[in-house]
Amino acid sequence: MQAIQAFLADDMRSVDAVIRARLHSEVVLVSQVSEYIINSGGKRLRPALVLLSAGALGYRGTHQYELAAVVEFIHTATLLHDDVVDESTLRRGRETANALFGNAASVLVGDFLYSRAFQMMVTVNNMRIMEVLSDATNIIAEGEVLQLMNCNDADIHEEDYLRVIRYKTAKLFEAAARLGAIIGGAERAAEDALAAYGMHLGTAFQLIDDVLDYSGNHEEIGKNIGDDLAEGKPTLPLLYLMKHGTPEQASMVRHAIEEGGRAEFQTILAAIGSSGALDYTRRQATREAEIACAAISGLPDSQYKSSLLKLADFAVNRDY
Repeated sequence: MQAIQAFLADDMRSVDAVIRARLHSEVVLVSQVSEYIINSGGKRLRPALVLLSAGALGYRGTHQYELAAVVEFIHTATLLHDDVVDESTLRRGRETANALFGNAASVLVGDFLYSRAFQMMVTVNNMRIMEVLSDATNIIAEGEVLQLMNCNDADIHEEDYLRVIRYKTAKLFEAAARLGAIIGGAERAAEDALAAYGMHLGTAFQLIDDVLDYSGNHEEIGKNIGDDLAEGKPTLPLLYLMKHGTPEQASMVRHAIEEGGRAEFQTILAAIGSSGALDYTRRQATREAEIACAAISGLPDSQYKSSLLKLADFAVNRDY
């Protein structure tokens, strides 16, 4: 990731300049909350995808900076709303915006970021870009609702869980990669290839996030370990344990998902570790990353393409 960040350093400074300019609001609280969440760290993977995809197709203009900022604003808006829904208190090692400023401010500033993102889309003056981003934003919202419906439901299947990932997380990765292809003037086949890369990369990334929720270091991942279990989210490690663990373990996990909370966390954590659930989830993530890399095998060799391949490797081998 450090190599990718170094390669994109100049471009990312241009993106940051757009972000700072576009965050401006005469309403003080809007600026305070927006700047707090935007400047609280994060890997900036989605903006990087816009930059790398456009570069891989030879684009050397400036529209990628505006679009990278648009994607980051949409992502940030979802974080603000997510943390309210999940009642989260910690993200990226800092207090969440809702913990600091309150739920109402977080929801409303999230709305501001969504609407500002749509204002910015118009400046690019490309109907295809507006179509991709508006569709993606709508599907992300559907993913949020699907996840809400799945909470405390121990009877969902792996396919249901993956559908939530595709909608809620992978869709914005897919859109970011597709945007770079569009402004890069790609033929539809190359555009679809980069979109497939983004979708499978985003899926791999979320699968590893779900692994880290049961194996990560609190300080490194920047959130409380076991949050998914406490919220009653049936992620893949839990689904695997219910299917392949002992009847007693399956019953314990079912109760934990249906009731939420951390009462059985340490026992479930030990069972997940011994059952092979984390190894299975990592294998699924690795498979997704391999599919992502295969999707862009036809792109011409360049440092941009190399960085896209490195990004897939980072997604599955990271510990934060």
